[in-house]
Amino acid sequence: MPESDTPLELSIIMPCLNEAETVSICVGKALQFLREKGLDGEVIIADNGSSDGSQQLATESGARVVCVRERGYGNALRAGMAAARGRFLIMGDADDSYDFRELAGFLERLRAGDDLVLGNRFKGGIKPNAMPALHRFLGNPVLTGIGRLFFKSPVGDFHCGLRGLSKAAFEQMRLQTTGMEFASEMVVKATLLGMRLSEVPTTLSPDGRSRPPHLRSWRDGWRHLRFLLLYSPRWLFFYPGLALIIIGLVLGAWLMPGPRQIGSVTLDVHTLLYAALAVIMGVQTVLFALFTKVFAITFGLLPSDRGMERWNKTFTLEGGLLAGGGLFLAGLASAIWAVMTWSHASFGPLDPTRTLRLVIPSIVMIMIGVQIVFGSFFLSVLRLRHPDSAASTGPP
Repeated sequence: MPESDTPLELSIIMPCLNEAETVSICVGKALQFLREKGLDGEVIIADNGSSDGSQQLATESGARVVCVRERGYGNALRAGMAAARGRFLIMGDADDSYDFRELAGFLERLRAGDDLVLGNRFKGGIKPNAMPALHRFLGNPVLTGIGRLFFKSPVGDFHCGLRGLSKAAFEQMRLQTTGMEFASEMVVKATLLGMRLSEVPTTLSPDGRSRPPHLRSWRDGWRHLRFLLLYSPRWLFFYPGLALIIIGLVLGAWLMPGPRQIGSVTLDVHTLLYAALAVIMGVQTVLFALFTKVFAITFGLLPSDRGMERWNKTFTLEGGLLAGGGLFLAGLASAIWAVMTWSHASFGPLDPTRTLRLVIPSIVMIMIGVQIVFGSFFLSVLRLRHPDSAASTGPP
């Protein structure tokens, strides 16, 4: 299909790395769909460095080949989408596991105004031997469940390789990941940006290759999970940190008056010390959540949200300094009280079960106060916007 600057309605994009056995079949089916529907469209093969002649086969079959030097599923698709001339983009693997003649449902939803339309293999059907049992019953359900929990996404199949989106949505998402986690990034960013998402039942067939797939179950599964965690500071840092703070405070308050007996076990200052550790770790983890969120929003990695906007208006450097400084002074006062108690004993031996009930809270307040003071300065630094990132401080 000759290349020109004329806008098209649909671009069908396939990442390719040594798919000589199936690329011509996939291109032929995609072109057949365009012809039968009377569409102004193109088929793009985003070649990722094939050495088996896939590029020539794709060109001879009528596709436009875009050569992508940087290896990776995400790199290939992002380059193919950037080069596409279609108002709508549909992506799918070039291994003949999806039938490119069955794209009418995707195009219908895109024409109706949806920003991202995903295939759902669990609704459309998975043919025998098309998906390993590990992926079907563990990997996909678990990762999709985590994505739905973390981001409130309505998608039921996070990792279906057949999906469509508008070119405008692609440009707004500003996708960045390079590997298989590209599929998760697309869903997460579309959800966070408030885009219209829908699903189309899609049939997954065994691929037509004689070699093993590029997908590596545990490696790529970890990359998806890592991405979901990194893009959710709330679940990675905030909730665990908040849980540690609550547990530490409740346990510490219970032990402050004196030892506690649970059956034959006595809990005393040693347990109180671990409760203090939980509070300190929790505060630090919550601060990590704030650092990550502010950084990600400032540099356009995550869109802003109402909660952060309200927090930014409420929290100031001066407020953080007052809160941290107040805690530090309270801890210092407690430390002075502990020293005065020691002086009454002529600086001699003390009962540690009593003294540590003054010393431990003092240390906790001093440490948390210092964390908040310096954390407030660091948050203020993260909020600074340099000229190169000024355009990216809004939603990506």
